Amino acid sequence: MNLESEISKIVEANGAALYDTEVVTEFDETIFRVYITKTGGVSLDLCATISNELSPFLDVHPPVNGHYRLEVSSPGIERKLTKPAHFKNALGEKVKLKLPGLERIKGTLKSADDEGFTLKTKHGEESFTYGQLGTAKTYFDWN
Repeated sequence: MNLESEISKIVEANGAALYDTEVVTEFDETIFRVYITKTGGVSLDLCATISNELSPFLDVHPPVNGHYRLEVSSPGIERKLTKPAHFKNALGEKVKLKLPGLERIKGTLKSADDEGFTLKTKHGEESFTYGQLGTAKTYFDWN
């Protein structure tokens, strides 16, 4: 059984899509986060419904060893891009990259496929493979 695909089925049954999952430790507490998206936005009620449906499933198929807290939320307007699908779904958005060696690049996501993506930057169009990345995330220009 693939845990992520089973979580995705529960999320999709509620009219949303699974964006990503992560396990983090904050203040000595383990948190299993499930990020969801939905056309028109994600409501608090939708997060609560999905959380209530995921909880018994995760009791039987725990995502981590030991005690953890489940959180279900939207990935937000500024969100991490970690999978090719994230890049494909963010076409036209502003993206910040950190490359190994601390180089930082900003641009607008022009194209993406399973191998890599292209950004329009102040230097023109620049292409990258996913293996070249340190981190990537969308950002909102608040000006």
